[in-house]
Amino acid sequence: MLNKRQFYINGKWIDPVKKNDFEVINPSNENSYAVISLGSKEDVNNAVEYAKEAFLTWSQVDKLIKINLLEKLLKIYKSRWNDITKTMSEEMGAPIDWSSSAQTSSGFDHISDFIKRLKNFKFEREFDHRSNNYIIYEPIGVCGLITPWNWPINQITLKVIPALAAGCTMILKPSEIAPLSGILFAEIIEEAGFPPGVFNLINGDGEGVGTDLSSHPDIDMISFTGSTRAGKLISKNSAESIKRVCLELGGKGGNIIFSDSHPEAVREGVRNIMSNSGQSCDAPTRMLVEKSIYKRAIEEAADEANKIEVDLASKKGNHIGPVISKKQYDKIIDLIKSGIEQGARLIAGGPEKPKGLEKGYFVKPTIFTDVSNDMRIAKEEIFGPVLSIIPFENENEAVSIVNDTSYGLGNYVQTKDKDKARRVAKKFRSGGVYINGNSADPGTPFGGYRQSGNGREGGNWGLEEYLEVKTICGWD
Repeated sequence: MLNKRQFYINGKWIDPVKKNDFEVINPSNENSYAVISLGSKEDVNNAVEYAKEAFLTWSQVDKLIKINLLEKLLKIYKSRWNDITKTMSEEMGAPIDWSSSAQTSSGFDHISDFIKRLKNFKFEREFDHRSNNYIIYEPIGVCGLITPWNWPINQITLKVIPALAAGCTMILKPSEIAPLSGILFAEIIEEAGFPPGVFNLINGDGEGVGTDLSSHPDIDMISFTGSTRAGKLISKNSAESIKRVCLELGGKGGNIIFSDSHPEAVREGVRNIMSNSGQSCDAPTRMLVEKSIYKRAIEEAADEANKIEVDLASKKGNHIGPVISKKQYDKIIDLIKSGIEQGARLIAGGPEKPKGLEKGYFVKPTIFTDVSNDMRIAKEEIFGPVLSIIPFENENEAVSIVNDTSYGLGNYVQTKDKDKARRVAKKFRSGGVYINGNSADPGTPFGGYRQSGNGREGGNWGLEEYLEVKTICGWD
């Protein structure tokens, strides 16, 4: 069993103040393979004090010095590519090839893009050539960064790198059920030579360290990615000190497939939701199909789902792995059973485990048809490989169904009619829209409307989340 009990605070690996062991489970076999410590209020206070002290100097560091350190970090990250890939595969069940090509690569892309953004970002600028006002962007201060288990390195780099670039100091709390990639990232930070206290890592759960960070009076900002339920609690905890809160929360994406969509649209939609075992917040979990092609779409969707293999995360190949934990597995199975009970038609998958995979948190790629938008499977975020297919008559009805949700993260549209695609995209109430399978480029803003959160991550938008804006009048 790996011993990963120590925290990284003020440039050193130190023991926690109190003993509170927590075992990390490999979701492919349900075996404990590592032990971490869950931090305490004393650990948080300790890290915050060092971060406050480090902020006095790090906030004033020249941009070129920060760029050099981040470029060194990127080089080390690349050298540890296989370590990062293997770690995420073990801790959260991403198949090893997918872990490399999607998970590890996303972190590399974010670091690279933020370096480019930092090089071009102007922290001081004239307001207007006719004005004597001057605008300065300054780091907000000490940040609490809370990251999820489904895209561990992706979210760590989307928060840590812009915070460093902005001149902030920070305490990172990775998910306690997938913490080892965060520990590995702290090792990369250490090797790159960032000053003590600038970056700190404490493991812990939401009720403990998460609450201590969000309620701490000396933390100036919380950036959280996770469930909407937890995001609401963090907002309440943060309210007393009126700190900035940036939230990237759940989603219930809709994917409108018109009759004039390209031939692979349905199959692509199925593969999209099943990737990462359905554990992506902007996954298109509701497929809306125009009635004229509904029967054909059902046949294609079932066929595609049945082609998707489920297997161990350690195996190479183009398959999906387990979901993260027993708690998540039980929730998914409960929702699948609710779909059956509420009258949706099951055409692929189901609540039984895949044959030969009785141990581990494996879920079959599951598809329901004849779903109405008031069913649980259409309203609740399942966060598993489960797709609901809903028929529609016309464009307005389809858009209305997609927007009939408390979420608003990512929505999708498939049609060969460019004008229709753009028209529908503008009608969606979501932070992102994906037309005909196109994906977001590094540096574009990511975030949601309504109960999918606030703020944006990525590019200049992500950098500006960690900056305060100061107006100085009478500069000239």
